[in-house]
Amino acid sequence: MAQRSKSSPAWLHEHVNDPYVKRAQKDGYRARAAYKLLEINEKDKLIKQGTVLADLGSAPGSWSQIAAKLVGKTGKVFALDILPMDALDGVDFIQGDFREEAVLAEFERLLDNRALDLVICDMAPNMSGNDTIDQARSFYLCELALDFARGHLKTGGAFLVKVFQGSGYQEYMAAMREVFGTVQTRKPDASRNRSSEIYLLGKNKH
Repeated sequence: MAQRSKSSPAWLHEHVNDPYVKRAQKDGYRARAAYKLLEINEKDKLIKQGTVLADLGSAPGSWSQIAAKLVGKTGKVFALDILPMDALDGVDFIQGDFREEAVLAEFERLLDNRALDLVICDMAPNMSGNDTIDQARSFYLCELALDFARGHLKTGGAFLVKVFQGSGYQEYMAAMREVFGTVQTRKPDASRNRSSEIYLLGKNKH
């Protein structure tokens, strides 16, 4: 299904009347996506006091907001994005492409020899409106995120990533199963029904 442009009257009407958008404004979250992570975490207890995690594609920062509150003083949140992101208490933000050596070097310097317990990724490409191109771009980002998780997660760690069902989905699921003991799907209530987005949760990294 074609994505609605973020300037279309239908998208704006839906967005303005979206109960999660209103809740996010009231609760002080930067985006409605906050509730997706809250719901998944309620079920799976991925983020707790002391968790060390990386948030890939973090801007505007709602997932990092949630994570920073949950990890407490003993945990650590690293956020990475090509886009700028306003500072958040308890979050180390690196602006840049995490495929680039300089960005990875800065991340590893901040990580300071700690292994990550968790990688979370709510990235999506800029949508062109061409489903085939958008799907390919989306899975390319997901593959990069999986590669990052494979390289930085501790044994037994977990990975939560947004994907879009369609071409490439089964292959990506198979790739995740090579890295994690279990791979489960999650579709939180805050994820719009008409959206093909789904979250894959890999647990127990080999």
